[in-house]
Amino acid sequence: MIKGHHSGRYTFHFHKLFKIIILTVVLVFAHQLPAREKPGSPLKNGLPKEEVNQLLAFSGIISPALINSFRARWAAFLPYAKSHVVTLIDFSMPSTAKRLWTINLQTGELLLNTYVAHGRNSGDNEARQFSNVPESHQSSLGFYLTDQVYIGKHGNSMRLRGLEKNINDKAWDRAIVVHGAEYATEKFIRRYGRLGRSFGCPAIPPEVTDEFIQTVKDGSLIFIYHPRYEKNQA
Repeated sequence: MIKGHHSGRYTFHFHKLFKIIILTVVLVFAHQLPAREKPGSPLKNGLPKEEVNQLLAFSGIISPALINSFRARWAAFLPYAKSHVVTLIDFSMPSTAKRLWTINLQTGELLLNTYVAHGRNSGDNEARQFSNVPESHQSSLGFYLTDQVYIGKHGNSMRLRGLEKNINDKAWDRAIVVHGAEYATEKFIRRYGRLGRSFGCPAIPPEVTDEFIQTVKDGSLIFIYHPRYEKNQA
């Protein structure tokens, strides 16, 4: 009877040890498998750090304050990027200026320079107020990641994912998207003296919308600047 008791105890410990070994093997292999990335999840290898210095070549046409603001904070957001292409928007400039630039940081090439509208409650020709609050109809500043492309009431459109807490992280809930709009054209400026305004979306001329979305879709960084952004960082 005693022998049988020891045999049962050894069998119990063997099964317990076997389960531990199996579990360990499963966990090891599971750790080695690449997880499916969610939209906006950081990549293991972001863009090379030295590429950001390409922006310095554009200091003659892009505000040095914008470039410096981007360079001061890019490291926190560049790991999210899945593209060498970045877009800079300068809302310190009036809407009558071409204040959007799309740049390939790898080649240093300027891909696009065009008009972009701000939110109707941010200001008239110049944007002065910014908000992360739903239904504010104001623009939000900071770093974004391009996301889903879809066909909406404005045609080809692209959703944006705000990357900065309390600054633009409500962008998804607010349905802040890039879309084309007739009120974001030079023709509109000639007629009304400024661009029209959106509900907070960075609306661009319809004739460049398809090209822009095709260039920056699926994980490209967009940085929207205004001096008030610096105050939010203080």
